[in-house]
Amino acid sequence: MRRLLVLVAALTLTACGQAPATQETDTAAAPRPGFPVTVENCGRTLTFDQPPAKVVTGYHPSLETLLALGLGDRIAGRTNFSESAFLPGQKESYDKIPEISPTIMLPQKEVMLAQGADFVLDNAMASFDAGGGYATVEELDAAGSPVYILGGWCSPEETLEFTLEDTFTDLHNLGKIFGVPARAAGLVAELRGRLDDVRERVAARPPVKVLATDGGKGPVNAYGGAGITNQMITAAGGVNVLAGVRGDYTEVSVEQISAAQPDAILVSEYATLRGETMPTVQAKTADALAIARNSPAARAERVLPVPVAAQHPGYRNLLAITDIARFLHPDAFTS
Repeated sequence: MRRLLVLVAALTLTACGQAPATQETDTAAAPRPGFPVTVENCGRTLTFDQPPAKVVTGYHPSLETLLALGLGDRIAGRTNFSESAFLPGQKESYDKIPEISPTIMLPQKEVMLAQGADFVLDNAMASFDAGGGYATVEELDAAGSPVYILGGWCSPEETLEFTLEDTFTDLHNLGKIFGVPARAAGLVAELRGRLDDVRERVAARPPVKVLATDGGKGPVNAYGGAGITNQMITAAGGVNVLAGVRGDYTEVSVEQISAAQPDAILVSEYATLRGETMPTVQAKTADALAIARNSPAARAERVLPVPVAAQHPGYRNLLAITDIARFLHPDAFTS
């Protein structure tokens, strides 16, 4: 069992030069109401004796999620986010938090360990790969910086098993960890209400055939029938034309895309990746429309850019479902 331990020592001195005789004091911190709390994540048990106060966040959806919970004052360091627009009202908070990495990845091992974080929140295991020069989950644990991975994206296989319920579980877990369970429950209720509203609006309408792609002239980068993007398409009243492909982010042939005959296309939007400039949405859209040129989507040029941050675990993926549903079923949102 992993436990965060904080030892507080008290020593009282008089205002004048003479100190009283030393007395034994209880150095253990007084128990905080509601603590300790224990959560499960990536096959590990994490126990917290008090809420984290010096948090480092990795890829931006982890920061967005804590901001949505009103926990911006606990974040001591964050990575860079320059790939697409911020969620409304969050840019100002982002700018106030020190940047510890110029890319979406956590910094290298020595820099990361030097942060002295008491909690690390991220969206995948990539920033904890020793082969890439990063501090591992085990090394951070030993340093008193326990790691929590959103969405259960703890291994490639587990990314395929993601469901929208995993995001609600994360919000409840973070509410427990930070001592704000009522706040987390309120946010969950709000998001469930939004999701239920979408599902009710699209329930009686024929599902729209959707291709979700990240561009490419061949093979094509696309999203198969497992994982987060497929879940979002289904909840928004669509059906993934690549549902038969067991994969989340994967490669498919030009022939598969050409034969899929989508009614609508979602295109992943991000300007940079690990500091490198990436193809624009316009360029990726042009590629997709050219490959699927005989499809209803191409004839109508029916395309929606989707920020790739919304295609990762976190608060934003639930918000994006409404945007996708409005795109697929605009008539369902006229009232």
